[in-house]
Amino acid sequence: MPKRLTTYLQLHKLPLLFALFSLIFYYTLAYQLERTDYLKLFTLFAALFFFCWKLIQFEKWNYRFLLITGILARLIFIALEPHLSQDFYRFIWDGELVVNFINPYLETPNALMENLGLPIANAQELHQGMGTLSAKHYSSYPPLHQLVFALAALLGGKSIMGSIMVMRVSVILADLGIFYFGRKLLKKLNRSPHLICWYFLNPLVIVELTGNLHFEGIMLFFLVWSLYLLSQDKWQLAGVVMACSISVKLVPLLFMPLFLNHLGLKKSLFFYFIIGATSLALFVPFYHPDFISNYSQTMGLWFSNFEFNAGIYNVAKKIAISMDEKPWEFIKDYGKVVPYITLVTAILLTFLRNNKDLLKLMTSMMWIITLYYMISTTVHPWYIISILLLGTFNSFKFPVIWTGMVVLSYFAYSQMDNKENLFLLALEYSVVLGFMGYEIFLHPNKK
Repeated sequence: MPKRLTTYLQLHKLPLLFALFSLIFYYTLAYQLERTDYLKLFTLFAALFFFCWKLIQFEKWNYRFLLITGILARLIFIALEPHLSQDFYRFIWDGELVVNFINPYLETPNALMENLGLPIANAQELHQGMGTLSAKHYSSYPPLHQLVFALAALLGGKSIMGSIMVMRVSVILADLGIFYFGRKLLKKLNRSPHLICWYFLNPLVIVELTGNLHFEGIMLFFLVWSLYLLSQDKWQLAGVVMACSISVKLVPLLFMPLFLNHLGLKKSLFFYFIIGATSLALFVPFYHPDFISNYSQTMGLWFSNFEFNAGIYNVAKKIAISMDEKPWEFIKDYGKVVPYITLVTAILLTFLRNNKDLLKLMTSMMWIITLYYMISTTVHPWYIISILLLGTFNSFKFPVIWTGMVVLSYFAYSQMDNKENLFLLALEYSVVLGFMGYEIFLHPNKK
């Protein structure tokens, strides 16, 4: 064995061992785990979070080591059919529609299945796999989301696994882009570049994005790229890239008021115009007179019909029920209030906080989306990843804690009726809010 390699192994023996065990545990989670085996799932996640922490602690200046470890962990999932989420069936369904020039915003899967000549490969399997809830609603995925679906259907060779692999490669490439631009942006902000590894090596990111094929990573790639362009004062191009982020997931719309303070009135108006024009251009191929009503109807369901892993909402619901209010009526009223609370918060942070500095702007973004998910009725585990990424650029660590605690919500997957355990949800939010309070009020290094 060459002396140089021997020396390297001696110096990095423990981190290499942690990396090896991480890969073994990811393989176990991917290929040897039943969705209903909650204890095994939680134990694997706990171990993976420990290894993530130790790897960053030992190798934070060795970014190549951390990069390779993160890539290998993702490649373990490359040929896996997701078993913690069924959303991929709808993704492939929408992609098949787009490839066949059928507008996914105009007909529900249930309605289309009545068409005996429907030109969709594996239509029956996709329709059954997506579940009854998804099948009876119009698509809620913005146009760039649909483009990735279409590429997956086009390049997947009419195979579900082929389409899965194309989407998975897209997600992995997006994470590599986040690693690249994240490091550059951290350097620009005079922050340690290794902080991006709290995102890149985070088990929730690897499992939910690469493993379960959720597209937050692609949305966040465009967001970080846009913020990096802003750091270089290339705000016109940043506006185009920001529109791409919005056209994958609508979440960045929450941040729009903040740019008024960051760029100033004149620049921000042009910035908004660029975002609006680019977004409109991306939506135009899907336009139809029924598009707006169908899309609004589907998006409205997230605020007024669904509930999962909710924090403040569950407390408010308990109080409302004790006052004899009907749960199905309360969620509709509560859901109508959430967007307004978020908007008011964004406006307050725009005018009461100096967001001229890019780091302060990103911290304001983190607080807006944190509040939004704290009060939302539906908080799927992968939603927290947006808070995690924005949190890597400042001193707050509660987003990292939340990505670990949100695994408690997976308990519902182990129940036949997906019933949640309110004790576990209370524990999750108590720990997160407690740590958040500690960082804000008691930590000596926080401002």
